[in-house]
Amino acid sequence: MPVKKPAPGDLEPIETASLDELRALQLERLKWSVRHAYENVPHYRKRFDEHGVHPDDLKSLEDLAKFPFTTKYDLRDNYPYGMFAVPREKIVRIHASSGTTGKPTVVGYTRKDIDTWADVVARSIRAAGGRPGDIVHVAYGYGLFTGGLGAHYGAERLGCTVIPMSGGQTEKQIQMIMDLKPDIIMVTPSYMMTVFDEMERLGIDPRTCSLKVGVFGAEPWTDAMRRAMEERGGLDAVDIYGLSEVMGPGIACECIETKDGPTIWEDLFYPEIIDPVTGEVQPDGAEGELVFTTLTKEGLPMIRYRTRDLTRLLPPTARSMRRMAKITGRTDDMLIIRGVNVFPTQVEELILRIPKLAPHYVLEVEKEGYLDRLTVKVEINPEEGVGRHPEQKQALAKELAHLIKTFIGVSANVIVGEPYSIERVTVGKARRVIDRRPKE
Repeated sequence: MPVKKPAPGDLEPIETASLDELRALQLERLKWSVRHAYENVPHYRKRFDEHGVHPDDLKSLEDLAKFPFTTKYDLRDNYPYGMFAVPREKIVRIHASSGTTGKPTVVGYTRKDIDTWADVVARSIRAAGGRPGDIVHVAYGYGLFTGGLGAHYGAERLGCTVIPMSGGQTEKQIQMIMDLKPDIIMVTPSYMMTVFDEMERLGIDPRTCSLKVGVFGAEPWTDAMRRAMEERGGLDAVDIYGLSEVMGPGIACECIETKDGPTIWEDLFYPEIIDPVTGEVQPDGAEGELVFTTLTKEGLPMIRYRTRDLTRLLPPTARSMRRMAKITGRTDDMLIIRGVNVFPTQVEELILRIPKLAPHYVLEVEKEGYLDRLTVKVEINPEEGVGRHPEQKQALAKELAHLIKTFIGVSANVIVGEPYSIERVTVGKARRVIDRRPKE
């Protein structure tokens, strides 16, 4: 089913299609993707055969639930090229994860995949308020990380002027922002706050710079963080979602008209929510683990890829496709403290309730005898100019510990440090959790 290409800046027809039109396109593409994986990837053929399913069994969208999941471990077990569905010579680009928990997950793209990626990121930037001719400052990391190049190609595809700054060099970032006057910045939310910190240290009010829109992704962030960034920076903070195994940034993006959760580009990525324990598909609106199946990818098709992100599917608003709620955490970064599930974003929400604290934090977990001990390290907000005396820090620590106990249900040792005492992230994602508990 061909899809008409729009002029730059226009909505694509699929963004306003009827539900019947969208579901028909999804089924057509889903059938192709499942067969493509089965016929060209030995791993998928083996897994489908073990589960007693065949691409011919896919007659409706609901039939996808019969097929097995794909996980990060499957990519690592088939490292480096075993999951590719085309000859390696047809792969024009390779990206990879950092590999901090084992072998990196290697992902490959054909020329058509790269074009699709650029198109969907362009669509995302346009949904976030970008238009041809805008200047886009890209401060995501370039290289094996998908963020920088994904944002770069998408902005160029939309017809924007791109500043390929990458991460780090915070003072240089600020110089480029002040001198080149970009309209949009694409960066992790934690690093945006670091840039704001440095601007204020240099005597610059972030609200006076040219930035109108921030497209923030690569790590979970809360609506409280959105309000803090918008107030501090005088810009619209828009959430973009992606992961390298499925494509990269641009799988979903908020629409600036509503800012009510990223719209999933369902013509290219089919979403499911499952119970993370049983694997059963959950109805829209129920919280669970987000699963994606790619609908057009040639190089690395992903069939029912478990993202480990916890969220909900929400009904359409600004576009005809469903939205995803804010990520509440991940099944694999969830901390269990004395039987209580704790996510970093829950703690962030509470820190942002206390104006005298800055939105920079680290959670440290260790064993104290047979019990887990949670330490939350935070810092004074430099704008407040108060709280540096021991008794003031103790009062702030007590206030945050009380909020954590009340709203999360776990006791925490809170340490309030001086401004800038928490390590700032310059490239990639902020390190929010340090788990020192012995591994079983």
